[in-house]
Amino acid sequence: MSKKEELLFCPLGGSGEIGMNMNLFAYGSPQNQKWIMVDIGVTFADDSLPGIDLIYPDPGFIIDKKSDLLGIILTHAHEDHIGAIAHIWPQIKCKIFSTPFTAVLIREKFKEKKNRYRKLFKNSRT
Repeated sequence: MSKKEELLFCPLGGSGEIGMNMNLFAYGSPQNQKWIMVDIGVTFADDSLPGIDLIYPDPGFIIDKKSDLLGIILTHAHEDHIGAIAHIWPQIKCKIFSTPFTAVLIREKFKEKKNRYRKLFKNSRT
C-alpha cells in the first residue's frame, strides 16, 4: 500500500533567526519525494567564537538526498541567503534559480572560491 503524497518543510538554518538561511521543501510519497532548497546563506560569528568568521548550516541531510534535489531557489542577494553557495554547491551540484542580479554576485563568489563550474544558472537572462 502506498502512502499519500505529502508536503514537507525542513529548516536547516535561519528559521526564527537572522542569518544562515537554508530551508528545504519536499513533495511526494515517502518513497518518492523531490526536494527544493530555498536559500543557502551564512551568518557571521561574534567574539564568542574566536577564529571563526562564517557559519553556515550543516547540509548533510540534503547531501544524502542530492539525487532527489531539483534545485536551489535564491530569494535575493544578501549574504544570509547566498553566502554559503560556493562552499556547499560543489557537494550537491544542482540547478540554481535566481534573479539576474543575484546570479552575477553568485558567479563572483564562485570565482573567489576558484570553482570552475560553468552554466550554473537556469536563468534565460544570464
